[in-house]
Amino acid sequence: MPKTSTHGAHSLTMAGEDYIEAIYRLETESGQEGAGIRSVDVAEMLDVSKASVNKALNSLKENGMVEQMRYGKVTLTETGKEYARDVWRRHRALRAFLEQELGVDEQTADDEACLMEHALSEDTMQRWIGYLEQRGIVIDR
Repeated sequence: MPKTSTHGAHSLTMAGEDYIEAIYRLETESGQEGAGIRSVDVAEMLDVSKASVNKALNSLKENGMVEQMRYGKVTLTETGKEYARDVWRRHRALRAFLEQELGVDEQTADDEACLMEHALSEDTMQRWIGYLEQRGIVIDR
């Protein structure tokens, strides 16, 4: 399995995609988009150390995906939001397929979707999403 994924002109490691997805989810689920999130919340969500989050944030900053505010809050750049939104959409599509079409239990489907979202090409993923939409499978949840 590849250790990096490519979306458009950008590529991140699988771990980088997990971090940017977590930031996106925390920000959107809080209902306070643009307010920033704390790195400790990312560490808790991904069950990793704060040091691991800080290392990942430095890489994401270098790639122009995130900015870190004066008091440590992290926000996604427009490029970061677009990338993260795509990764999260992939995740939801794969999870929905596993649950709705194959009857996989919710936790297993979520865990396995997280692994699969990094492995498929953009073309294959778009075809898969099109297939799901034709079958009426809802991915926005």
